[in-house]
Amino acid sequence: MDIPQAVCDGGDLDCGSGLLLIIKKSMDPLSTGEILEVRSRERTVAEDLPAWCRMVNHKFLGFEPGDNTTRYFIQKGTNQLELEKELQAAKSYEWSVRTQSEKELLAKVHTRNHTFQVGQPADFGVKVDAPSAIDFLLASLASCLTVGFKAQASRRNIEIDNLELSIKGGLENVLFHLELEEEGSPIINRITGTFYVSSPNSEKVLEDLWDNTLERSPIYQTLKRAIAIDIKLSIVF
Repeated sequence: MDIPQAVCDGGDLDCGSGLLLIIKKSMDPLSTGEILEVRSRERTVAEDLPAWCRMVNHKFLGFEPGDNTTRYFIQKGTNQLELEKELQAAKSYEWSVRTQSEKELLAKVHTRNHTFQVGQPADFGVKVDAPSAIDFLLASLASCLTVGFKAQASRRNIEIDNLELSIKGGLENVLFHLELEEEGSPIINRITGTFYVSSPNSEKVLEDLWDNTLERSPIYQTLKRAIAIDIKLSIVF
């Protein structure tokens, strides 16, 4: 096997959840015939990556075990136009959901191959028939940061033992939303929380990873323009 001219690490990502975009970005600076080494811990890559290489005219050279990863080798082909089309398609992709009214004060949401129920927009009862829209908004932020942090750690081979994010959010005046008062605003005016991380890595490594996670989180970056968000990083050894 010739020495690769470039290396990229996909961590635990599969070909359908971002690995191919990482490969394309790493492949772009290479000349035709040069070799890219792809490191991955996701088992499905062994089947999906050769098929993708055939489709876009790269040559799959094989694989070998690495240090807690599998090393895949791809020789760059000449079909750059197709790669550019796929990158542009990713940039313009739009997510979509379809919502239907359900019995009582419930809605059914359909998104891709998933369906779930949502209750009243800001229900704050202890027990509810379905999570409220506020619950889902907070869950969206929390999951975006948690999975985003884990994905970035995976791509950098940074070992993470445990992650947990606990957040809370409040409205400026929930009584206005419920039509119990005529003054105020129903906006979410604060989100606070703590992101707990357990890892053998240094505080500096984890802090840099957290900062980058916040910077690249679509949900966090969108919400912070309108809401005061204070989520503290807590490193647990």
